[in-house]
Amino acid sequence: MIEAVQGWDESVLVWIAEHLRNPVLTPVLSFFTQLGNHGLLFIALAAILLLFKATRRAGAAAAVGMLGGLLVTNLTIKPLVSRPRPWLTIPNFTALVVERDPNSFPSGHSCCAFAFGVALFLVLPQRWARAAALILAAAMALSRLYVGVHFPTDVIAGALIGTLCGMFGAWVVRRAERWYQERKKSE
Repeated sequence: MIEAVQGWDESVLVWIAEHLRNPVLTPVLSFFTQLGNHGLLFIALAAILLLFKATRRAGAAAAVGMLGGLLVTNLTIKPLVSRPRPWLTIPNFTALVVERDPNSFPSGHSCCAFAFGVALFLVLPQRWARAAALILAAAMALSRLYVGVHFPTDVIAGALIGTLCGMFGAWVVRRAERWYQERKKSE
């Protein structure tokens, strides 16, 4: 079973490298994917959202979700699984960006992006902003495949964990609001 999944992962990644990589997309997606290093793009966006009253709930939900994703993905699962990166297992495969962490599963970039995107999707009232948050998350996850630093199952697992963490972040913010409102009423 594990060999079949690994075979599928490798064949999808090689197909992407052979059929989708091109001189126009490569610099754009290489730059974009690196904006997600250490979660910086999403941390910066959450910090900006925290600055404004109208978006503070969304920023807080995203921050909680991303923190949960960091704990679950980067500090727990990655070191336990220790799955090697694609260029370490696929002969003659080249990643387009340098990735210092040798552990591939699950994708921390995808987790962070989906924790951010799903939290915003659940908290923001504007449809366009909710859609933009999910599109940004999907673009980050797909960029990890394009540049060849993750297998598809790494990205899928990261996105699923991020989705759960984003849901948790939105739940925490709603719960905190209810607690605050109840406390305010009792005073």
